[in-house]
Amino acid sequence: MTQATLTQPVKGEIVTVDGDPQRLTAMLPSLCPQNHAANLLPLPNGDLLCVWFGGTQEGIADISIYCSRLTQDSRQWSPAQQLSDDPSRSEQNPVLFLAPDNVLWLLWTAQKSGNQDTAIVRYRQSHDFGRSWGEIKTLLDKPGTFIRQPIVLMPNGDWLLPVFYCQTAPGEKWVGDNDISAVKISRDNGQSWQDVPVPDSTGCVHMNITLLKDGSLLALYRSRWADFIWQSRSHDGGQSWSAPQPTTLPNNNSSIQVTTLANGDLALVFNNMSAEGASERRASLYDEIEDEEDRASTAVQPIISAGRSAFWGAPRAPMTLAISKDGGKSWPWQRNLEEGDGYCMTNNSQQKLNRELSYPSIKQGPDGVLHIAYTWHRQAIKYVRVDESWATAE
Repeated sequence: MTQATLTQPVKGEIVTVDGDPQRLTAMLPSLCPQNHAANLLPLPNGDLLCVWFGGTQEGIADISIYCSRLTQDSRQWSPAQQLSDDPSRSEQNPVLFLAPDNVLWLLWTAQKSGNQDTAIVRYRQSHDFGRSWGEIKTLLDKPGTFIRQPIVLMPNGDWLLPVFYCQTAPGEKWVGDNDISAVKISRDNGQSWQDVPVPDSTGCVHMNITLLKDGSLLALYRSRWADFIWQSRSHDGGQSWSAPQPTTLPNNNSSIQVTTLANGDLALVFNNMSAEGASERRASLYDEIEDEEDRASTAVQPIISAGRSAFWGAPRAPMTLAISKDGGKSWPWQRNLEEGDGYCMTNNSQQKLNRELSYPSIKQGPDGVLHIAYTWHRQAIKYVRVDESWATAE
């Protein structure tokens, strides 16, 4: 498999943060200039996996999926293993899912250039907890199908895969103005999928589903409008969803992730930031790149409009951990994992121009510890380990 140009490798060693002995951290090993969009998964054998995408820059065809492993009781992440290599598509947003039969699924998107409306969803399977992988296949072939959040296993055995559809008006390039969410439900271990649209979900993407203590489902969304985190709920196992409504938490048109803890509390990682007061704005996420797909296209380039349109460029920082003890109705405990100016008017990692803290993932281990990973300046994936009490301590 090909590999992006070497920059400065990071070693992956877990260390204690100075002045904060309850917080451990590491930068995951990678040889790529850009590393983004992590997802974590604790395994039954005690190992922890992290997947993300890496390469030159998002949207360029050398972007591929990578994986690193933290073995049980180790303080060292393994070197990154490249798990995809399509020279014609940018492969992004990987997620992991361990099925009840212990088959490990890796899912990701594959798009042409910066055109998310061309994306399809691919997958591979592993029968040894990610030590080796089977052939690459296509899971969802409808162009414009995108994923970011993992499959949820329901008590009745159903698999719920949140997706969003990147839609464009005829003759226009994708910019995110018309994206909508849906849930794919499988009752045959991923062989077939029923599509359940989320009503009135335009602009609400990266649907993140979590099962609450009372058996209902909460979904939290990234907002294309960069205003608030939005939410909807289901009381019938995901067969239907309420229309998304804004929460009181801000969102900057960047990804979030929530998980239900063993005690029923919710733990959320997000940028405590919106577009309110933002001094700069980008035309689109991919306004810096152009390749053959773009040059051959007759689609009109995106133009920032005064109306309701996707807001790109709002700062992506700080990275905040929040706790809810009432099923997501309120989030009174919030503590920043890291602060910064979050500058993301460019995705350029080769010149180290981007300074975002973004795209978090959070999972609880069997020992109760919170495992968190997020993008650090689009140069590396940063890992953080804390207890819930770290965020709730007075």
